[in-house]
Amino acid sequence: MTAGSGEHSSANRVRMGRPGTVGAGRDRFGLTGTSQDFDPRIVAIRADLADIAVAGTHFAPHYAAPMMQSGVLPAAALRASPSLEAEQTSELLFGEGFALLDLTGGWAWGYCLADHYVGYLAADAIAAPIAPTHRVRMTEAMIHSAPDAAAGGPGVLPRGALVMGEPEGEWLATAHGYLPLASLVEAGTHESDPAGLAEEMIGTPYVWGGRTAKGIDCSGLVQLVWSAAGVELPRDSDLQLASLGADRDVDPTALARGDLVLFPGHVGIMADDRNIIHASRRWMAVKVEPLADVVARSAAKDNDPPASGYKRLR
Repeated sequence: MTAGSGEHSSANRVRMGRPGTVGAGRDRFGLTGTSQDFDPRIVAIRADLADIAVAGTHFAPHYAAPMMQSGVLPAAALRASPSLEAEQTSELLFGEGFALLDLTGGWAWGYCLADHYVGYLAADAIAAPIAPTHRVRMTEAMIHSAPDAAAGGPGVLPRGALVMGEPEGEWLATAHGYLPLASLVEAGTHESDPAGLAEEMIGTPYVWGGRTAKGIDCSGLVQLVWSAAGVELPRDSDLQLASLGADRDVDPTALARGDLVLFPGHVGIMADDRNIIHASRRWMAVKVEPLADVVARSAAKDNDPPASGYKRLR
C-alpha cells in the first residue's frame, strides 16, 4: 500500500481476516462472547471493517492491522465521514502518528495514535512515519527555506507538531526546511506550566474540532497544553472526565493553577484559584474569565451539578 495513492482495495488491506477464519499472516480468531458495546469515537469499527485489536470482542465482516503513518500537513482535519462537507471532529498535527486501517477514494480511515480518536483524513495528509527529534513549543513556528531568519519558507507549523532533523547551529535542518531551535524543544521534554501555554493562546478563535492557534475548541486546548506537560488526555471533555479517576479529585474551594474544571460538554484549565482559561463557544475564542461566571451559565442550563468534576493532574 502506498499512502496517498487514493485507492486501496480490500484485497490489499494489511493482515486482514474474517472472524473464525484464517487471516493472512494471522492465526484463527473469533469472538469469545457476545459483541460488546463500543464508543465509535475511540474504537475503530465500521460496518465493513474493524481494527484487528478488537477482533476478540467486537464482530466485523473484516479486520485489518493498522499501518503506522505520520501527518505531513501543518494540521489536517479529521472528519466524521469521507467528505469535505463532513464535520471536523479533530485535527492531526504535523508529525503526529496515525494508525491507517483503510485507504479508499482519496480518504484514509483509522485513528490518531496519541488519543485513539477515529476518523477520516484526506489521503495526502499522511505518509511514512517519522522518528521525531523535536516538538514545536511556540504557538506557531515558521519553516524557512534556509538557515536564515530573512529566508522565506513553505509554511508554519503549530504548537505540538513533531519534527525530525539535525541541529545546525541555531537551526534544525529537516527534510522540509529549517526551523529555529528557539521555537522547539527536544521530543520528550515536558513543560512545567500548562496554564501558561493556555494563556499564550488567549484570543485564539473557537473552532469545533480545532487543535491549533488557527482555531481550537475547549477539550482540544486542554489536551494540547497538558500533552506538552507530559500528560496525554483523551480528545473530548466527557472522555477526559471518564479517564480521570477519583484520585484526581480536588476540593473546588481549593483550586490552583493548572487544575481542570469539567462541565457537561465543556472543560477549562484554571489560571489561578478563581479564574479559568477556556475555549468558549459563548465568546467564540479562548478567554480567561471568573470560574463563577462559567458555573453560573452552566447552572442556568439546568445542569445539576453545574460542574461535572474538579481535577488536579499533578
